[in-house]
Amino acid sequence: MAVDLPGLGRSASTPHGFRNLKELAASIEDIRIDRRIEKWHVVGHDAGCAIAVHYAHRFRDRVGRLALVTPSMFPELEPYFLFEVLRKPVIGELMAPAINLLFWNVVMRLAVTGSRDRNEMVTRFQAPFRGLRGSWRFMSLLRWGHPAEVLESIPALLPEILAPTLIFHGSKDPAVPEAFALRACDLMPNSELILLDSGHFLPASKPEAVAEAR
Repeated sequence: MAVDLPGLGRSASTPHGFRNLKELAASIEDIRIDRRIEKWHVVGHDAGCAIAVHYAHRFRDRVGRLALVTPSMFPELEPYFLFEVLRKPVIGELMAPAINLLFWNVVMRLAVTGSRDRNEMVTRFQAPFRGLRGSWRFMSLLRWGHPAEVLESIPALLPEILAPTLIFHGSKDPAVPEAFALRACDLMPNSELILLDSGHFLPASKPEAVAEAR
């Protein structure tokens, strides 16, 4: 099951957005209960890693295994420079349409180089953010808070997660430093780090390598 987080895909945004990771973890637990799943494996990608960590820590008896892909989940995270522009009041509103076009038509197409059906993939990612209203929605999504505050609790949670964990990272990832993956692996007692010759979207560019890791 792939979960649309608030403001992404077809899910409506919420007042807290991504600021309250505990609340998002509880929402995922509601899905498990609703689907009557006794125990499941949890995968987080990029910002989703922080939510997956909160979930695995709070609902540890419900997690079989955990996978963290490009773990951008430490408080030292520095948002991508284009995102920083959108996070600034007034300037972000003015620049949103131009940056939205640049991001989806240039940056994202470079980011998924090597992926099958690259154009279709980018089109699907972009769907909720088309047009002027979509540009502002994209801007609002990126104003999720300051990493130092939202991600402050992550380092203390990791040593307490005992579920077997795979940590994936691409050696060519321009957004998330390899040091984050190494740090996560050092902190998590039952973890293994898998480095791949890839960019940010590992499941798309290296699906076989990701699927074979167990």
